[in-house]
Amino acid sequence: MVIRNKSDEAAVRARTRRKVLWRIMPFLMLCYFISYLDRSNISFAGPNGMNESLGLTATTFGLASGIFFAGYILLEVPSNLALHRFGARQWIARILISWGICASLTAFVQEEWQLYVLRVLLGVAEAGFGPGILLYLTYWFVQKDRAQAFALFLVGIPLSSVIGAPLAGALVQWGDKLLFGLEGWRAMILITGAPAVILGIICYSYLTNKPTDAQWLSPEERALLVSDLAAEESNYVQHKFGAVLTDRRVWLLGLGYLGLLFGLYAIGFFLPTVIAGFQKTFGVTYSIFEVGMLAGIPYGFAAVFTILWSVHSRRKNEVAGHVAISALMGAAGVLIAVWATSPLATLIGITITAMGVCSGIPLYFGLPTKFFTGVAAATALALINVIGNAGGFGGPYIFGWLRDLTGTTTAGMFVIAGFFLVCAAVARRTTRWSEPAPARTPTDIETNALSR
Repeated sequence: MVIRNKSDEAAVRARTRRKVLWRIMPFLMLCYFISYLDRSNISFAGPNGMNESLGLTATTFGLASGIFFAGYILLEVPSNLALHRFGARQWIARILISWGICASLTAFVQEEWQLYVLRVLLGVAEAGFGPGILLYLTYWFVQKDRAQAFALFLVGIPLSSVIGAPLAGALVQWGDKLLFGLEGWRAMILITGAPAVILGIICYSYLTNKPTDAQWLSPEERALLVSDLAAEESNYVQHKFGAVLTDRRVWLLGLGYLGLLFGLYAIGFFLPTVIAGFQKTFGVTYSIFEVGMLAGIPYGFAAVFTILWSVHSRRKNEVAGHVAISALMGAAGVLIAVWATSPLATLIGITITAMGVCSGIPLYFGLPTKFFTGVAAATALALINVIGNAGGFGGPYIFGWLRDLTGTTTAGMFVIAGFFLVCAAVARRTTRWSEPAPARTPTDIETNALSR
C-alpha cells in the first residue's frame, strides 16, 4: 500500500498503533503483574505465618518489605542505561530470570536476616525493570499516546491485587496440600516466583528491540512509525547524562513520585493486615482467603479507573492536571479510611485511595517524557524512579514503626495523605515548564509558504 494522502496516512497510523498495542502490551502487562506480585506477596505471607515463623514485629516486617528497594535503587540508573545500550529483549529477559530465582528462594528462608538478604537481592535483580519498560515504550509510541501506553502497562499494579490477592490468600490457606507439606506462606511465595523465569525465557525470542526490526509490521507501517518518532524526537533538546543528573526538574519530579509510591507501598504491604484488623476493631471474622478477596476489591475499581482516566487524559491531551487530581483522590480516600466507623466505610476510603494512586502512577511518567528523550529519557526515568522508590522503602517501614509506636494505623495514614498532597503540588508545578514545540508537518510548511 502506498500512502497517497492524509486520509491514507491516518488510516495506516491508526492500524500501526493497534498492531503495536496488541503485539507488545499484553506480554508486558503480564510481566509487570508478576513483578508486582513477587515484590508484594510477603504482604500475605507476613500475617499468615511468616511473621510468627521468623519472629517479625510490625516494624521489622515493614523493614523486610521496604528493604527490597535498597538493592533496587542502587542499580536503577545503570540498569536503564544498559537496556538502552544492549537492547530491551536481552536485558528484560535477564531481569525476569534473575528475579524469578531470587523470589522463589525466599520460600526457604529460616532466619530474619536471610529474608532481608533475599529481599535486597530481589531488588538488585529487578532493578530497572519498571523504568526500563517505560523507556522501551517511548521507542514505540509518540508523546500523545505514551500516557495511555504507560497506563496499560502499569495497570499490572492493581491487577496484581485484584487477581493476586485472592490467589495469594488461597495459596497460603491451602498451599501446604500442594507442595509436599510446605507451609502455606512458603508454598505461595514459591509458586508465585516461578513464572518470572518462564516469562524471561519467552521474552528473549518474543520482544522486538525497536520499530526498525519489527517484521510483524508492513513496510509502510514500519516506515511511518519510524518517521513519526524521528520527527517528534528532532524537537527535543538533547540533554547529556550529567545535565540530566543536575536538572532540578528531574529531582522535583522524583519528589512527587516519592509521594505516590510512599502511599502505594505503605497501603499495599499492610492492606491484608489492616483488613485482618477489622476482626478486632469491628468484631467480624474472615478466613485467609476472604481477606485476599477483600484486599482485591479496591484494586478492581482501581484497574478500571486507571484505564478510563488514561483515555480521558489522551483525549484532552493533558497530563499534569490529571496527575494532580489522582493524587488528591488518594489523599481524600486516606482521610475517609481514617475517620470510617465500619469495615465498609474503611474499604471505600481505601478503594478511592487505590483508584487515585494507581491512575496517577502511569500518567506521572508522561511528565518527564515531555522534556527528555533518548539517553536523557533513560537517565531521567531511572533517576525519578530511584527517588520515588525511596518512598517504597520508607512507606512500609515508617507505617509499621508508627503502628508499633501508637498501636493504630491512623498516624501512618495521615503521613500518607501528606505525601499525596506533595505529589499534587509537583504535578501542577510542571505546567509552568516549557515543552518542545510541536513537530512541523509538510502541510504546516506549505501553509506558511502560501501565507507569505
